[in-house]
Amino acid sequence: MFAQHYARLSTGQWPHIELERRFDQHVLACVLSRALEEIEAGEATATEATGLSRAELRDVLVRCFPAFPINAFALKEVSEPEPDLEEELLHGLLLAHARHGDPASARFAKIIARRAMRNDHLWQDLGLFNRTDLGRLLAWHFPTLAAGNTQNMKWKKYFYRKLCEAEGFSLCSAPSCRECNDVESCFGPEEGESRLTRIKNGIASD
Repeated sequence: MFAQHYARLSTGQWPHIELERRFDQHVLACVLSRALEEIEAGEATATEATGLSRAELRDVLVRCFPAFPINAFALKEVSEPEPDLEEELLHGLLLAHARHGDPASARFAKIIARRAMRNDHLWQDLGLFNRTDLGRLLAWHFPTLAAGNTQNMKWKKYFYRKLCEAEGFSLCSAPSCRECNDVESCFGPEEGESRLTRIKNGIASD
């Protein structure tokens, strides 16, 4: 499994940008692990699970994970991803805040927009180990967007609030967060097991 192979990042004295590249690879491994789970369960194809085109997926696999068999993702049998309007809006928001000229940021904008259509917390949708991993990913690739989440709002809620602001209306009817009866919905803890933990626990209980 991808995430198991790339769970531990280097702790050596690497330049910051090299550490972030290694972290990017870790995130991609987590996302691809989730994609494989959905493929094996018959829930989605590789492009449907990641939001990436066949060419983009092939490029990621060849460059970042050359030892892993590409045919596990059945790329020859899949169609190109077709985002709906909601996903396109979120992708546009992320892309507007992506690091200029960084293809990795543009790629993660597609991945995050697609995975955000799932039902779990966003860090779980991406197969990450915890919410801290997600914060690090967003801070590096979408720095101005991430910096605006000063109150530590749940990321999906924050993204949709930004989309609503851009359209000129409010996502919430309460005049302020202090007067809202459902603060937990926006600011509560994002708890739960990571997918890898669930897998390990399942193996341990067998």
